[in-house]
Amino acid sequence: MITIIAGTNREDSYTLRVAKEYQRILAEKGVDANVFSLEGINLLEYDEAFKKIESEIIAPTDTFIFITPEYNGSFPGALKLFFDMSKPRIAWWHKKALLTGIATGRAGNLRGMDHLSAVLNHLKITVHHNQLPISSVDKLMDVNGRFTDDNTLKVINTQLDDLIHWIKS
Repeated sequence: MITIIAGTNREDSYTLRVAKEYQRILAEKGVDANVFSLEGINLLEYDEAFKKIESEIIAPTDTFIFITPEYNGSFPGALKLFFDMSKPRIAWWHKKALLTGIATGRAGNLRGMDHLSAVLNHLKITVHHNQLPISSVDKLMDVNGRFTDDNTLKVINTQLDDLIHWIKS
């Protein structure tokens, strides 16, 4: 099972739009993937709702795709809280992850993906080598949340083809 995590809790974010675009592109390739957003999640209490997310969404997932925006030169604190609240052995150990960083600026969250890779490695997650920074994301999508830039679509397709091959091997 593949779960695409939109790694921010901000409402109406480009992060969630990109996550849904990844889901659409994977569907075109015949691959099912779920999208999970941190919007509205209580990240301060390990309550029944969080336990349900952990047991029904995170634990059954074999492969994660993290779409993470750049926040202050790193990834969002909400995503870090999500990791910190979870039970690592149940949720994360011995799984796979693909990273895509997004930013409205020019670096596509390169530094944030490095930070996230370190956290994921600590959680015993194997991180795929093809980490994709997407810069100026606000200029690459239309009003419907679809990528319009051919070069961006090309590199996303290459990244996802690499992921599909990696999962099958």
